[in-house]
Amino acid sequence: MLYGRFTFASELNTEAVLPPFKGSTFRGAFGVALKRVVCALRRQECLNCLLNSRCVYSFFFEQKNGLSKGSKGDGSIPHPFVIEPPLTTRTRFQAGDALDFTLLLFGRATEYLPYCVYAFDQMGQTGIGKHVNGRRAGFVLKEVRSGSSGETIYSSQDRRLQRLNFSSELRLPEPPAAGTRQITIHLETPLRVKQENHLTADLPFHVLIRAALRRVSTLFTHYGGGEPTLDYRGMVQRAQTVEIVESDLRWVDWERYSNRQEIKMLMGGISGSITYSGDIGEFLPVLRICEEVHLGKQTTFGLGKIRIELQELQELQ
Repeated sequence: MLYGRFTFASELNTEAVLPPFKGSTFRGAFGVALKRVVCALRRQECLNCLLNSRCVYSFFFEQKNGLSKGSKGDGSIPHPFVIEPPLTTRTRFQAGDALDFTLLLFGRATEYLPYCVYAFDQMGQTGIGKHVNGRRAGFVLKEVRSGSSGETIYSSQDRRLQRLNFSSELRLPEPPAAGTRQITIHLETPLRVKQENHLTADLPFHVLIRAALRRVSTLFTHYGGGEPTLDYRGMVQRAQTVEIVESDLRWVDWERYSNRQEIKMLMGGISGSITYSGDIGEFLPVLRICEEVHLGKQTTFGLGKIRIELQELQELQ
């Protein structure tokens, strides 16, 4: 699967009031800005628009078709992007403060990086967050860096992309040869997963693996070379033998405003860290992919960002 990670270095030019978790704010403002940038028939609903199948905005935000019969997942097409907002819970900022964030693009979305850069540039001019002194917080997009190399690929000085292809191929790595018996999953942003069709604050290893397999399967099906050949059912069964040895997980609620529905929505997810012990090796490839692409629900907001910490067999003896 083609994959791109891009860091957007920005600087506020006005005072800003932003929520503690900023992912929804960034995602909503990005959608508005991208539609303004690319939409040719502004009064037309996307679903009935003649240009729907060729529209960049529709590709990013309006894909509705389900998975083919027999595919894994919940029947929905994942969005081809993730926004990783600033992780600080700080809510008040001053002019001159940095406001950096990261954009992940999957598959064909990597070709549309120029549209994304221009949309975020326009977003800075329109502003984000709550109104302060009659206007939303504005920012200047100073530069964009490629996540793989750290190379500056766009700057506000020349306002040009240095080249067009900045993607790399994301593949399932091989399982480790040595036995891995203990793994700690750090939830760097809230994780929303379902167990028996309900959101849960618990995270048994098999629930984590179900979510990871679903994420990898749907992304690779729609934006890669097809669904990976994995023993899905067997992996879930074997994941049930992996035990929790330590956990400080907790449920965290936060509120977002839906511009489309014009209502406030209470969201929530699991935060903290959890350590598992067992035969971990075969599960590491899908977890490593999810370390890059997030997992669970509302990943476009930046939810479901995980970091893996391993202890090899010899370390535990």
